Amino acid sequence: MSLYNLILVVLGVAILGVAWLPSLLRKYPLSYPILFVGLGALVFSLPLGLPTPDPVEHSAFTMHLTEICVTVALTGTGLKIDRRFSLIRWRAPLQLVLVLMSITIGIFAVVAWRLGGLLPASALLLAATLAPTDPVLAGDVQVGKPGEGREDTVRFALTGEAGLNDGLAFPFVYLALALLPAAALPVSERLLHWAWMDVLYRTGMGVLAGWLAGRVLSFLIFDLPHRVRINPEAYGFVALAVTLTAYGVTELLHGYGFLAVFVAAVTLRAHERSHEYHTEMHEFTDQLERLFIVVILILFGGALARGLLAPLTWGGAALGLFLLLVLRPLGGILTLGRSRVTWPERLVISFFGIRGIGSFFYLAYAMHATPLADGRQLWAITGFTVLTSIILHGVLATPVMDWLDRRHGRPTAVELEEQLREEAEG
Repeated sequence: MSLYNLILVVLGVAILGVAWLPSLLRKYPLSYPILFVGLGALVFSLPLGLPTPDPVEHSAFTMHLTEICVTVALTGTGLKIDRRFSLIRWRAPLQLVLVLMSITIGIFAVVAWRLGGLLPASALLLAATLAPTDPVLAGDVQVGKPGEGREDTVRFALTGEAGLNDGLAFPFVYLALALLPAAALPVSERLLHWAWMDVLYRTGMGVLAGWLAGRVLSFLIFDLPHRVRINPEAYGFVALAVTLTAYGVTELLHGYGFLAVFVAAVTLRAHERSHEYHTEMHEFTDQLERLFIVVILILFGGALARGLLAPLTWGGAALGLFLLLVLRPLGGILTLGRSRVTWPERLVISFFGIRGIGSFFYLAYAMHATPLADGRQLWAITGFTVLTSIILHGVLATPVMDWLDRRHGRPTAVELEEQLREEAEG
């Protein structure tokens, strides 16, 4: 009972912190995820009798916890994008997802195999795990709330990329699992099944199911007569309904649920942009997302304190730094080379490829499906890369985005928040 009460105290303090710290730290080069990782490391370092939050031993729990966090985050991400979808308007995020992510996975897998000493399947799995940018921890470099008007080129590109690639990285995870030597079928049959099922069918079903879910929910929310419409007080529950329905139905149909959730949210947002529903729904998903972030980051800090990085080698650390400091920035600059994005914007987009909760999910999913002999080494490299990303990008996000806003004559995030507050009070 004392352990249970202790956990309640830690969670209560952490939740209070996540409600208070973002506004407090908005002016400073420090993000609240750094503090919560530190809190988790501190709590689990003390002799309090807390169990070890080992992601390898508790792969199923890790998978489901990170899964629901990413799913909720994708709903909020889709709802705050004002730009209507078209190949031209969405060119930048589509380039980042379809071109840059594929190139990143291919190059990183080869480097991890030939220079990092990993087995080919493990190298590809690590590449697929670390390639997607994160919709959960990237709030400081994403677009603002629905209708806020804060949707410049950089924020839109990073938001759209984070929303799309959490679903489109899945084929590469399945490819890595198909290449494991322990699989029963011949390699040729596994690759054929991967091509038509994991690439074509699952992706197509994710897009189709997400679009249909968005259309149906749009009708129920906006197009029904007023007397049978959903009560405004229940908008938050509708946000959760969109998330769970789109994800669950798509997964039952063997499609990519992450992709479906994001598509459903974008479709819902495009149906009626001026309705106050979007703001209410986004606020609910944002608060729910922060609750999951608190738990995951504390457990991540605890895992670090209890030896998550013990199997990490210098080569593994070099792989993480190579991805964050060389491959992503250089690949992003080359991918956007022929676009109309200015050089300062191109540099910022290329640098802020934030890694986070999505990477934890993919690795936990793969480890739960097929335990790997080098699983702890993969977790050590992933944990190091995410930790480095949280610190590096968390420290630089605020000053870099403020510099970019001032360069383009836009108010910074703090200035815009103050303007909106004054307008509301006036």
